[in-house]
Amino acid sequence: QVQLVESGGGLVQAGGSLRLACAASGRTVSIYTITWFRQAPGKEREFVAAAIHWSDGSTYYADSVKGRFTISKDNSKNTAYLQMNSLKPEDTAVYYCAAGRPITTAQVMSVMKYDYWGQGTQVTVSS
Repeated sequence: QVQLVESGGGLVQAGGSLRLACAASGRTVSIYTITWFRQAPGKEREFVAAAIHWSDGSTYYADSVKGRFTISKDNSKNTAYLQMNSLKPEDTAVYYCAAGRPITTAQVMSVMKYDYWGQGTQVTVSS
């Protein structure tokens, strides 16, 4: 079992930055792919953030966040991070971290391939 707790969300003006954290307990995050998803009001939860693959440490970024968001993790702290820069109003959503062991790139980006989810943290970007 893995428990995930997100933190770091808040209200920020467009162009600002936030750093989200995903603290894991129960098992080390190093054996899992950690991915950030987000869900905007009235929309389905979707991969638009990033992941660190469990097998080789590779990262993936949605086109909408490339160059602005950076994922990292500290195995010694069992914590993953999402640094978000140059935030836009369209980044407003509840952000969730998830842990799982997807294999293919398509699976990495699929909500169906994750066994453990945090409760989410709200990010609001004002224009």
